[in-house]
Amino acid sequence: MNAIDNVAAVQKQMVNTLLPLDAAEVLIRKGTPLSIAGPEAALDKLSQGNWIGGTSPYFMLAEGGVISDGDFVFVTDLSGVGTVSFASYDVQDLPGLSANAPDNAFAVTIMPSGSQVLKRFAADGADFVDAFLKPAVGWVAGVHLNDIGKVTAKVYDGRTGTKYEDRAVVAYVALPADRVATIEIVNIFEPGSGDIITFDATVFDVETCKVNGESTNFAAYVKARGLEHCKQPLIGDYAGGRINVSLQSVDSSAGNVALYAPVFAGIEYRFARPVEDYAGLFRRRLAEQDTEGAVFACNCILNFIFGDLEGKAIGGVAGPITFGEIAYQLLNQTAVLVRVI
Repeated sequence: MNAIDNVAAVQKQMVNTLLPLDAAEVLIRKGTPLSIAGPEAALDKLSQGNWIGGTSPYFMLAEGGVISDGDFVFVTDLSGVGTVSFASYDVQDLPGLSANAPDNAFAVTIMPSGSQVLKRFAADGADFVDAFLKPAVGWVAGVHLNDIGKVTAKVYDGRTGTKYEDRAVVAYVALPADRVATIEIVNIFEPGSGDIITFDATVFDVETCKVNGESTNFAAYVKARGLEHCKQPLIGDYAGGRINVSLQSVDSSAGNVALYAPVFAGIEYRFARPVEDYAGLFRRRLAEQDTEGAVFACNCILNFIFGDLEGKAIGGVAGPITFGEIAYQLLNQTAVLVRVI
């Protein structure tokens, strides 16, 4: 695991990498505003301070994907980006996420997977006041894949040292007047030429859909076409933008498909074209990406799994591997990058 392990080095540079706990403590005790990702046991050991955090043991570094053994956390130093302030929101207060942001700011946001606050953001976040003027960008906290169903994802408000299972934590980054943040989404998928699929409601759990205008059970449709274990997501056409929705599980007996993000009523979806060289295609797309001024990045756990990215370098900017990405709204199977220019 190639991480900065020299405390003196941490004191001399801005950080966006994996750190041992003592090095992360140096930054916290200096009052540095931080975003931190790591296993729950590691985050529990950190002191109170100017930070937000979320659980994930998976990270993407320059040399490839790594899984933390519990003694490291991924730290993003926000001190050189702009003026940073902190907030947290429950499900009722969540619409204030963007409205409460300072002018010329973006909101680094972490939410727990499976939480009601995430579900509300996924369904309604694009309609929040100032959602596209003061955008949310960030990630969804998760757990080690072996622990799914056994433990819950957590987010942390470092100011109080409190962890939550159903709350959003936010670091508002207000930029100087002569700077602007650009949020860039790296998506290796393209819609296929197959059936057009639509849904009658905005939901995470689907029973019925329309295939080329004809009503059918979605689980039966997926099963009949052998798509229940496929690596390619549904892709929705959002006024020309391509948004992925990934399948979480297919229960044929119950006739239900669980999704990692909601489908929306009135949007046309197609399954994506298969990708033959998953890691290679990501490597090429990230090589094409302008990373000048990059201050934050994350990549999806499904990309980590399907691309077999542990130990594989794919380029781009280091960051946590996440259980959903946030860039204006909830995303799946993407990488997200924030640049300040």
